[in-house]
Amino acid sequence: MDTLFRLVSLQSSDQSLNSSRTSSSSARSSHHNSTSHHQFGDGHHHQVVDDHDEECFNFFMDDEDFSSSSNYHRPHHQHQLHHQHHPSVTTPTTTTAATSTPTNSTEYLSSFSPTPRDLRFDFSGKWATEILSETARAVAERNSGRIQHLMWTLNELASPYGDIEQKLASYFLQALFCRMTDYGDQTLRSMSAASDKTCSFESTRKTVLRFQEASPWMMFGHAACNGAIIDALEGEQKLHIIDMSNTYCSQWPTLLEALATRTDDAPRLRLTSVVANIDNAPGSQKVMKEIGGRMEKFARLMGVPFKFNVIYHTGDISELNFNELDIRDDEALAINCIGALHSISPVNNRRDMVIANFKRLQPRVITIVEEEADLDVGVDGLEFMRGFEECLRYFRVYFDVLDESFPKTSNERLVLERAAGRAIVDLVACTPSQSRERRESAEGWSRRMVGSGFSPTSFSDEVSDDLKALLRRYKEGWTMTGPESAGGMFLTWKEQPVVWASAWRPLS
Repeated sequence: MDTLFRLVSLQSSDQSLNSSRTSSSSARSSHHNSTSHHQFGDGHHHQVVDDHDEECFNFFMDDEDFSSSSNYHRPHHQHQLHHQHHPSVTTPTTTTAATSTPTNSTEYLSSFSPTPRDLRFDFSGKWATEILSETARAVAERNSGRIQHLMWTLNELASPYGDIEQKLASYFLQALFCRMTDYGDQTLRSMSAASDKTCSFESTRKTVLRFQEASPWMMFGHAACNGAIIDALEGEQKLHIIDMSNTYCSQWPTLLEALATRTDDAPRLRLTSVVANIDNAPGSQKVMKEIGGRMEKFARLMGVPFKFNVIYHTGDISELNFNELDIRDDEALAINCIGALHSISPVNNRRDMVIANFKRLQPRVITIVEEEADLDVGVDGLEFMRGFEECLRYFRVYFDVLDESFPKTSNERLVLERAAGRAIVDLVACTPSQSRERRESAEGWSRRMVGSGFSPTSFSDEVSDDLKALLRRYKEGWTMTGPESAGGMFLTWKEQPVVWASAWRPLS
């Protein structure tokens, strides 16, 4: 989730980087003969996606031991749920995260009466979806009595430390409460500030690495984009990549290595990273300075002429001065957008404006990766219900991925779940102008791209093979499908599409 990558401080040392360099070089040489490869136009085979990707990223991010965090203990509340009987065990309230609402939800919910006899739910299945949907319907209908009964029920059942049903109930109850009290924006700011105070580059690095080790959720988009960019810029000696992503350059070590092995004379690469510092967090520049230094060291090791530049931008990307990007006629341009477009406010056609500005830059290729969901909770009525139920569907899939990817006592899993909780508050309780999480489906993004004069580009057979090889590194349940009505490829979890990766070229 986007909120995972809002970093504040950085803790690292050149000594650990040097030690990582030695281990990475050794791992690279020993692994070369057992990896999958990508064939380029020069007739040589070069690695794009394989087990060595992780080695590159570990070197760049100064990796440490992947030891388990099972020494972290927290209470786990498990309820005995019965058909048509309300449980008597009281769980912690769902507002344990730092919020600043004027009304305490515990006091608010304790005044409710028990669930009336006409509200009966089947607790043997996906009871959280059933009760939360009923609660959202009551909110849409402004049925205060039913809202009280349903929220009282949810408060008794919910726990951020329980199973998937209890976690969904916990985080969505918190969001609904914030929506009812009109403190969504204020609560989200407080939650984000509390997260920033305890978040560091080191902790975020470990979370990212563990998530990439356990799930292809991020790596799928990285690999697809890198393959599409290399294909589109084949044969060029001067490259410029504009990176408008929320991944803090984590995909580029693999691309640098691929460029280094294309020919004897590696092309020159200029990378411009646009950092949308929406909260004006003071640590962003420090983080990017450290990342830039590591990128330059890795490029020197790979033998790639490399220049790194960062553009800090406070506010929406639609307000970015595109003249700052320093586009040069003698460079082949690629624009990379991973999880970036949905952070643009959907109001006043801002998303279309940004895509139109991309077209004016005349890129060879634009790569887009977005999570496959239509997350735009409406203001009221049926529009609100449709958006709310789509949020429930999407986050159920996401929590299921986390549940099967991490140990029960994983620190990293807790960080990701809390980030999801902030995203839920953003979607359910915040105003559209303040929201950063309002995603569109692949079909919606495709309509925008085609309407702005772009044509979808199919991934080559080599890139598709590399993506399939990537998925084989993970547990069963991950597959790849597409293209359908929209261009690109879909990463699916248990037949549910979760990530969409695509490449686009401007029409002449």
